[in-house]
Amino acid sequence: MLKQGDTYIHEFVITQDEVNTFAQISGDNNPIHTNIEYAKTTPFGRPIVHGILSAAVFSKVFGTLFPGEGTIYMSQELKFLAPVFTGDKYIAKFEVVETTPEKHRGVIKCTIESSDGKIVLDGIAKLQNKNQF
Repeated sequence: MLKQGDTYIHEFVITQDEVNTFAQISGDNNPIHTNIEYAKTTPFGRPIVHGILSAAVFSKVFGTLFPGEGTIYMSQELKFLAPVFTGDKYIAKFEVVETTPEKHRGVIKCTIESSDGKIVLDGIAKLQNKNQF
């Protein structure tokens, strides 16, 4: 059973191919994400990952790793603080900040940090899992 203060860390990289596939699926074909030459002309100098694709790592972790199987993803608050770039390594960090055992629910602080420790995405998720909370 998870309790307040429990943590989990997950390292990941998002590729340009994944961004291109997400653009096709979502319909968000903004060239800031998919066109390297266009992205060079922006303040970022290279393609950036769709914000929601960046946050998708939370779904992966919650559904398969922490807390894992049986998790129901109830809500998510997000703050996009800086761009996420394709090919760079990032660290997703999770901390249980509240549990309600009688309802099998938990509140998880979730962040994504760049390899230099800068927080690029910050959020709070509410989850339900009868085996973990």
